[in-house]
Amino acid sequence: MKFLRFFLIIFISLTSSVKADLNKKLINQLEDGGKLIFIRHAYAPGSGDPDNFNLNDCSTQRNLSKEGRKQAKYIGKFFKNKKIKVDKVLSSEWCRCKETAVIAFSDYKTESFLNSFFSDKFRKNKDLQIKNLKSYIDKWDKKKNLIFVTHYVVILEILDYAPSSGEIVISDTNFKLIGSISNIK
Repeated sequence: MKFLRFFLIIFISLTSSVKADLNKKLINQLEDGGKLIFIRHAYAPGSGDPDNFNLNDCSTQRNLSKEGRKQAKYIGKFFKNKKIKVDKVLSSEWCRCKETAVIAFSDYKTESFLNSFFSDKFRKNKDLQIKNLKSYIDKWDKKKNLIFVTHYVVILEILDYAPSSGEIVISDTNFKLIGSISNIK
């Protein structure tokens, strides 16, 4: 039993330092600029959209919880403290994404190509949204980093990666996954 406990402590210690090294490497790459940074909106309890969902009425949508607003603040502090250069912050038109963007970055613009297509109501938009997202990237100047505050389904579709709420997922401009940072505090 002592051996198992010792092994577990060593394993946790090693994986923590490996994770810290990976995060440092990612941050160094972000300092170079030219990266796409996808952020899944901060924690909003539940999944999908309510039946009475209305894009223009936040009271009909899933919204950030107190924990989610705290998470969004941590995301903003992370970018500020690490002095990561950001060209623009673009957000989905969904209220939980806009609230994440405003809390974390203050200044943002909405783009419909970042909207969710999880529900049947919006699934038909997926191909056009992905096409428009790629077209936007093709026209972007690529000197600083570009932030997208969006949804699980968009990140999964474009990067083949399943993010947690508030997770920061980094790719190059060819949508090749570089890494991710989660549980920022």
